[in-house]
Amino acid sequence: MPTAHSIDLLDPAAFDGGQPHDVFAWLRDNDPVHWHEEPNGTGFWAVTRYDDVKLVGHDGEAFSSARGIMIPDTSGMPGAGDAVPRMMISMDAPDHKHFRRLAVPDFIPKAVKAITPRLGDLAAQIIDGVIEKGQCDLVAEVAGLMPSYVIAEMLGIPLSDGVALYDLTETIHSTPDPDHPEAGMLAVIEMLQYAHAVWEERRAEPRDDLSTKLAHATIDGEPFSELDFGMYFLLLVDAGGDTTRNLVATGTLALLEHPDQMEVVRGDLDGRLNTAIEELLRWVTPVVYMRRTATRPAVLGGREIAQGDKVVMYYGSANRDPRVFSAADVLDVTRWPNEHVAFGGGGPHFCLGAHLGRAEIQAMLRQILTRLEGLRLAQEPEWLRSNFISGVKHLPVEFRAGSRAAS
Repeated sequence: MPTAHSIDLLDPAAFDGGQPHDVFAWLRDNDPVHWHEEPNGTGFWAVTRYDDVKLVGHDGEAFSSARGIMIPDTSGMPGAGDAVPRMMISMDAPDHKHFRRLAVPDFIPKAVKAITPRLGDLAAQIIDGVIEKGQCDLVAEVAGLMPSYVIAEMLGIPLSDGVALYDLTETIHSTPDPDHPEAGMLAVIEMLQYAHAVWEERRAEPRDDLSTKLAHATIDGEPFSELDFGMYFLLLVDAGGDTTRNLVATGTLALLEHPDQMEVVRGDLDGRLNTAIEELLRWVTPVVYMRRTATRPAVLGGREIAQGDKVVMYYGSANRDPRVFSAADVLDVTRWPNEHVAFGGGGPHFCLGAHLGRAEIQAMLRQILTRLEGLRLAQEPEWLRSNFISGVKHLPVEFRAGSRAAS
């Protein structure tokens, strides 16, 4: 049984095998806005109830993103010199709105609908790459490829580069290895170096892609800087893969662990797949948390929040709050309505890629559920070592070998 003194939401071991729902349940019932100590830091408020998470996420004036969305404070990005790195996810209004609208046209429902046939083709191509073998790592060989391919095509870079770049983001999100504490920073540097090359190419030779739009963009009449481009590029590659990759792989694992729910979906794929995806998003919640910083004194859940305090929204906890979801600890692929907060729960920072992510997930799960017959675990999964992103890093599976769909 957890106690206030035993809770450690910074320890990646607490997230091995999924999110610590027993801890979250205790916090929701006993200390929903919990003061959490932070070694080498100031400490933070862990917010675990659904309504409080929604409140913080919607109030961008009282709870700022500008001091960072990760719990640890950072001192800037490598290679920035005296420039101030600006990343859209760590901005407040009005800057956030100006940066966000640069990419909005590529992520609205109309744009996603236009590329949906291509998503289906990519999903089929990905399954063709493994189906004859009768086994694969569902993360590296299936789930991770779809978002990597899609964002690569949007940015106008080779598909193989999209995969390699996403591997770098996994290193960035992983809890530092004591033997290689510099790995995350080196991955950021490598990502920015790649972005620099794309920036130079698109400035010299514009193309019809999102990289060109950003390289030639202006904010309030000022040209987008190379550093702005690099940070935007990094965010698109990073955020463009997290939810899809981890939902497809870990969601499939959840269905394998709940075979009755797998059969419900397979029995009426057209009728159940969309509701199943929403339930898997609630169940898995790939993004564990986002941080805000209080801009003024506030009261939240009966606790007094001081100006400058870190306030951390735990989405996985909110998505299991029985005050909102009946039978919250039951996976029910027919659950509807399902107002989960896996994409942030609304507010100014609601996930820009939510529509695209859902479309990618649908295309990929449809292929997995219809073509990988006899799907089963081959080995126990290995989980990503992170307290920020929840998902499996490797998921070895077996299935009946089949034929490629594409000629």
